[in-house]
Amino acid sequence: MTATVPASTTLKSYDKLFIGGTWVEPSSDKVIEVVSPITEELLATVPDAQPADIDKAVAAARKAFDDGPWPRMTAEERAKYLVRIQQEVEKRFDAMAAAFTAEIGAPAGASVAFHNNALKMWGDASTLHERFEFEEERSWADGHGKLVREPIGVVATIIPWNGPVATASLKIAPALAAGCTVVLKPAPEGPVSMMLLAEALEAAGLPEGVISLLPGGRETGEHLVRHKDVDKISFTGSTAAGRKIMSLCGERIARVTLELGGKSAGIIADDISLDKVFPALAFAGIGHSGQVCAAITRIVVPRHRQDEVVDTIKTIFESVSVGDPRDDSVAIGPLAAERQRTRVLDYIEVGKAEGARLVTGGGRPAGLNKGWYVEPTLFADVTNDMRIAQEEIFGPVVVVIPFDSIDEAVAIANDSDYGLSGAVYAEDAALAESIARRVRTGQISINGWDMCVTQPFGGYKQSGLGREGNVEGLSSFLETKLIQFAD
Repeated sequence: MTATVPASTTLKSYDKLFIGGTWVEPSSDKVIEVVSPITEELLATVPDAQPADIDKAVAAARKAFDDGPWPRMTAEERAKYLVRIQQEVEKRFDAMAAAFTAEIGAPAGASVAFHNNALKMWGDASTLHERFEFEEERSWADGHGKLVREPIGVVATIIPWNGPVATASLKIAPALAAGCTVVLKPAPEGPVSMMLLAEALEAAGLPEGVISLLPGGRETGEHLVRHKDVDKISFTGSTAAGRKIMSLCGERIARVTLELGGKSAGIIADDISLDKVFPALAFAGIGHSGQVCAAITRIVVPRHRQDEVVDTIKTIFESVSVGDPRDDSVAIGPLAAERQRTRVLDYIEVGKAEGARLVTGGGRPAGLNKGWYVEPTLFADVTNDMRIAQEEIFGPVVVVIPFDSIDEAVAIANDSDYGLSGAVYAEDAALAESIARRVRTGQISINGWDMCVTQPFGGYKQSGLGREGNVEGLSSFLETKLIQFAD
């Protein structure tokens, strides 16, 4: 689908929370103020969910799982509800995309892509039962039985602000397909598009208690993770927050899936023309202002081609239109929050202090005196031990790292705490695949770059635990039981 974002977007404020399928009064009068990253003006308010609201939502989910019809339906029956949700999201597509652009600053192209992915996720989840065996006969030397895969229970999903409807869909669609009940806590940034998702969930008519959606801050999220009646946590966010969540889950052996940060590498071999590499690879690092966990932010090139690559990227970055993302001609919008802009600018100063060469960018674009903008920024002469090569910046900052052999290129790509995404560019298909197989990362593209949301997505090392998408994602919301027969 496509969407046109109005030049002046008025966002709807909300005064209720979506708990157990119903809009209810929040437990307090605290609100989240939605501030425009474009104009720095107040756009809307939504309730700021508190621990008492979480308790009510978890209780509804627990009752719906223990006593309600949802986990006792057939997978085919649940799939019909997922189709309805997809249809209701599609009805609200333009409103969601416009809200995402207004409250987070994503250009229309990025916003449309994120919400198209959400539609794909609901569609794929509605067909999971067609290619997954929930039960199977098993036999062994001295017995036989059935292997049964059952819903894990009450699932808490916690998501960030950089693509909330898509990230939520990636989690809750398979959780619902599995027969789980869900409490979803979005980030306090960008909550309006999520409240529109709640409207879609309401319209789909799921049974009472099956799903709740409560925007809130860190304290609310921690209360949800600690809750004794939550069986599984599915979290997407920073690696630092993931460590905290994993430690809390460890206290009570709660099941957990983590999709965390990245510092992904794009390796350019010596045999390929740059016109087959750019501008796609350049935008893989700065699209959505670099606020993508799977962004390709390290470009690894043969040393003798570094100047050629740097000049090419410099030309692309300097030609990119940066500005109001509601303008269809704009490719790069602002960062989502003032603190995020400060973080990115601080990293740029770190890069200069480390001795990297600032090729282009590094500050506020000319003529944009309001909003949280940072120019597309390129560093060259970078070594992989520099902080700008090792730490996730989450902004439009790309570094170029030279290598002298393919073995060194692979070593550079793997010399990271992360392993989420990546790309390889080579004319020789066998060479490209051999490199891709050696890079320790959850997804990697050859002669292109994409996040495939209907196949397993997740990371190695500190990029997370587990996978989301397809039957692998469904499996993470199931427990396995062996029923043994004596005869």
